[in-house]
Amino acid sequence: MSAPTVPSTALSHAAALVSRFDRDRFVTALFAPPEKREALMLLYAFNVEIAKVQESVREPMAGQIRLQWWRDALIAGAGGGVCDNHPVARPLGELIRDRALPLEPFDDLISARQDDLDGVSPADLAEAERYAERSSAALTHLALAALGAEDGESRRAGRHVGTAWGLVGSLRALGHHLSIGKLTLPEALLRAAGTSGDAVRAGRASTDALTQVARIMAEQARHHLAEARRARPGRGGLAALLPAVLADGDLQVLEKSGWNPLDSRVLRPRSRPVRLVIAHLTGRF
Repeated sequence: MSAPTVPSTALSHAAALVSRFDRDRFVTALFAPPEKREALMLLYAFNVEIAKVQESVREPMAGQIRLQWWRDALIAGAGGGVCDNHPVARPLGELIRDRALPLEPFDDLISARQDDLDGVSPADLAEAERYAERSSAALTHLALAALGAEDGESRRAGRHVGTAWGLVGSLRALGHHLSIGKLTLPEALLRAAGTSGDAVRAGRASTDALTQVARIMAEQARHHLAEARRARPGRGGLAALLPAVLADGDLQVLEKSGWNPLDSRVLRPRSRPVRLVIAHLTGRF
């Protein structure tokens, strides 16, 4: 059995957006039942939209206004109002109503992006994990809800998978994040490694210091993946948990690179289709 495919001409606006800007989640969403794929694409497209805000504005205030628009639009959509004719916001509002999706994870996602605009970096590893919970894990929570997998074991697995994926993502995207003024490496870990956030932003941090920090964060991501796999979720939410399979591959490459998050091998996308198909067939992520 091969991985499911969707012809590019059949992609909705949301799916095309996710395919372009979040290829990893796009690929995992294809393993959802066909009738539920668009729900995941809408959620992931929303995440793309708010993630792009920081890159599309010159002043933080403009970004804050845009994020507040999203918050207001989702509240309106959940209450039966009209979200203008925005190609993501309008159907997303309908999805929230149809699936009775909770608004709190949406609010967490938006709040995390507001912190990005404010230039807030995590003080320590625990704060970096909380950021991952409010962003990546909140999105996983919504994906599970859209798939109808809201039992305690699925949510437990989703929280750990989402947190691990967020930590891995912060390492993979370090170079890009720095280019837009964002830093998700914990200040306490940087200090312990003999450098600082200011030094990282200025390009003065040593490779040795970065690898020390990356290794600690990677080990914590592996801890979350192990915790996720101790849960016993049903198959219904599997597509939302498949980023765990991709995280394994990213961590393996990071380790082979000597834990250097700026190594070119770390930046290369890898969809791991065989691993995903095996996970889909066995129900084990």
